[in-house]
Amino acid sequence: MRFLLVEDSEDLARAVASRLAMEGHGVDHAATLADARHFLESVPYDLILLDISLPDGDGRDFLVRERAARRDTPVIMMTASASVSDRVGTLDQGADDYITKPFDFGELQARCRAVLRRHAGAADSRRHFAGFVFDALAATVTVGPETRELRARELRLLEILLSRPGQAYSKAHLIDRLFSFDEEVSDNAIEVYVGRLRRKLEGSGARLETLRGVGYRLIPE
Repeated sequence: MRFLLVEDSEDLARAVASRLAMEGHGVDHAATLADARHFLESVPYDLILLDISLPDGDGRDFLVRERAARRDTPVIMMTASASVSDRVGTLDQGADDYITKPFDFGELQARCRAVLRRHAGAADSRRHFAGFVFDALAATVTVGPETRELRARELRLLEILLSRPGQAYSKAHLIDRLFSFDEEVSDNAIEVYVGRLRRKLEGSGARLETLRGVGYRLIPE
């Protein structure tokens, strides 16, 4: 998944981005609201982590404008305020969740997973498809009696493909969803992850199909 992190503290941003990258997410860092707007004009994001106090404005005003423009990208507000009224206010303004600073990175990761599941309309972390069970929380694929562990990028790739089975995804689109601007990625990297994921799905009724000149799609046999 591709995340936008809007946070002016370089140390915190570096730590958050590093932790999320370990889970296979691509993370772009914007230190200001102006930078955030620039990123949003260039890339569709799966989740925005938005600080409230930024050098060029209030993250809540930014959120209100995003919702007024009918952009529904999930947003988790990061706030230093322990006030209940402030936290309730961010939810009323359109935030999907909030987390109070300082926070535990494990809690942040869990909140990200929960928000993404809700946005996808899935309360359960498990997905059944064409003879396998995908458990995003456990990072596993189960085919028959065998459970196979997924590496971070394999997991995120399968999440994308399963979000719309049968839809073709180009290499460029997958790169945009899986990697940040700071990462140098070749088309071959996607081929490597696709090959690994195919092996994890062997024995199921699913096929990760290559459409020459178009991209990849996940379909039942």
